[in-house]
Amino acid sequence: MKHPDPKPDEASIFLEVTSDNGAASLPLHSSITLFLLSYTECTSFYVYLVSDHPDSLQTLSNMVPKSLDVSEVKRGEVPALVRACRLPAVLDPGGGFCRAGLAVVLRHIIQRTCQLDPGRADVASLLGFKNTCLKACAEVSQWTRLCELGIPSAVEEFLHSPTEEHLQLPAAIFHLEQRLGEPVRVHNDDKIRRQKLQQQRNKSSPQSEDPNPGKREKTFPSEPETQGLSAEALSAERYGGVELSAALAKLSVDAAPLSSARERSDIRKVKTTELPELEHVFAEGLYFTLTDVVLLPCIHQYLSSLQQHAPHALTFLPLLVCWYKRVQELPGVCRAAEDCGMALFSPEVSGFYSHQPKSPQTSEAEQEKSRVSQEHFVGGPRPTLTKLQENGIEAIFSPHPCPSWTLHWESLPAAVNPTEGKMSDTRAMRKRQQLNNLIAMVTELAHPGHTIVDFCSGGGHVGIVLAHTLPECQVILIENKEESLVRAKDRSSQLGLKNIGFIQANLDYFTGAFQIGVALHACGVATDMVLDRCVQARAGFVISPCCYGFIQNTLKFSFPRSKKFAETLTYKEHMILCRFADQTAVQLPPERRLIGKRCMGLVDLDRGWAAETHGYSVRVMTMEPESCSPKNNMLVGVPADNGKIQL
Repeated sequence: MKHPDPKPDEASIFLEVTSDNGAASLPLHSSITLFLLSYTECTSFYVYLVSDHPDSLQTLSNMVPKSLDVSEVKRGEVPALVRACRLPAVLDPGGGFCRAGLAVVLRHIIQRTCQLDPGRADVASLLGFKNTCLKACAEVSQWTRLCELGIPSAVEEFLHSPTEEHLQLPAAIFHLEQRLGEPVRVHNDDKIRRQKLQQQRNKSSPQSEDPNPGKREKTFPSEPETQGLSAEALSAERYGGVELSAALAKLSVDAAPLSSARERSDIRKVKTTELPELEHVFAEGLYFTLTDVVLLPCIHQYLSSLQQHAPHALTFLPLLVCWYKRVQELPGVCRAAEDCGMALFSPEVSGFYSHQPKSPQTSEAEQEKSRVSQEHFVGGPRPTLTKLQENGIEAIFSPHPCPSWTLHWESLPAAVNPTEGKMSDTRAMRKRQQLNNLIAMVTELAHPGHTIVDFCSGGGHVGIVLAHTLPECQVILIENKEESLVRAKDRSSQLGLKNIGFIQANLDYFTGAFQIGVALHACGVATDMVLDRCVQARAGFVISPCCYGFIQNTLKFSFPRSKKFAETLTYKEHMILCRFADQTAVQLPPERRLIGKRCMGLVDLDRGWAAETHGYSVRVMTMEPESCSPKNNMLVGVPADNGKIQL
């Protein structure tokens, strides 16, 4: 492990260090990041351990790969953009572009490794089919949320009290065990399932003759595909089934595909619905992916604690124990584990244990969400609208304070114009009209020195205009799609903007202070996430919602949002309102569009009333001209206790 001076021209990774009983320790997110750096043999990042604990680097030296350039940094000395995020985080050279959150950081490490060494097919394969492994953000993907947040949190919580008298499996661990028992679905799995059926029939009828013995190749990997595997792994490959054969073939850098020869005619005639299901070899199915890298440090610590304090509990996690043993046989895993101070072991599962562990309880909110999700939304919005009207609830639209306000687009640099975002002239004109509305309201609220956050920024249409128009304000763009944010950064570089920063992260990973939050067409519950983040920061907001039909209960939000709406409508009735709020497309009949606009107003009224319970003054208004977008609502709110931001 090296301790050179910081190098600002290199990309830097910032990892959290916590204190456990007065001693420095690495939280799981930091351990996972270090494990991946070792597994990929990536040394192109300068690593900072963020801690106010003295000599934390020396204390943790056995957990940090020796090949990395590492130093300590105090929390107050961390760059501002990183300080505004939950760790881990990566800061690009120059300090203007930050990536935050476990999944985002890990995927970037893999991509960076492959950029520097395109021959690392083993590293590239960690991103899975179409490079989508853990790409979906935790707010919308239950699987990403389980792996990125649920399991690390559950394990860390368990490690604080591993000797509970009445054992209860953490819900996240229980769900992972269940997931490992589900049938595997992979792209083009028909061939592998037919090979499995053929293998099963061969085993059940060992004396049966092959009708074409000379025309078929073996279905197991060839010699180059198994080089570097242990004897135990080779044994598993030969006798563990088609799933493991496919997995091991995938792992080899020099791997050749499984046999392309056609199956026997009796195998080809079997219907797809009658083929045997594929079983899990690794966490996401047949192949070793980034998910397995994320889970290994977590499950290692969990099983180690169980082995010490409650070994009988291992009996109830047979699939997880099997997975843990299997990943230890993969090339690079044992090396990386040793590099990071992880003493992998083979869990000793005791015999039958008479007391079943408590199963995690499903919350009432989750039960209600599951029940409602199975119901069909039958009927139109009129009964719901009538019910609201009978209770004195009507959509309220405030007048636009500056309907004619517009930027002088002709005098602005080309890179400010949304046409630079690669869109048609007609769409660019409507986009400029939408921007006029948002910029007008933000300009009214902003003061010199304010930080303005453009949430769900996409290609930076809003944020770039704000940074150019308000040079005395700091503007931060937050987006979870790297391609869009890189495009925005390129546009800002053309303009030479110095008051702008970029964060690739999910909304929950941004924790910085700001005075104004803005979002243009935040999809579904993303609008509610932005509202919630603004309320937490006591910041003003200018938000244009979108995709009302995607609104649904989540772990964090339940609908309706406000007390009065919740007392009037059921969740199902609110969902009907949301579905018809999406019926505003220009090709629809005028009467239906009017109903859709009314539903939009009611959904946003509910959101506004919810914010007002936190001391906000909120107005729902319509963008001008209305034709600028079918989703032309705009919520503008300010905290009543903030004299510096006024409507």
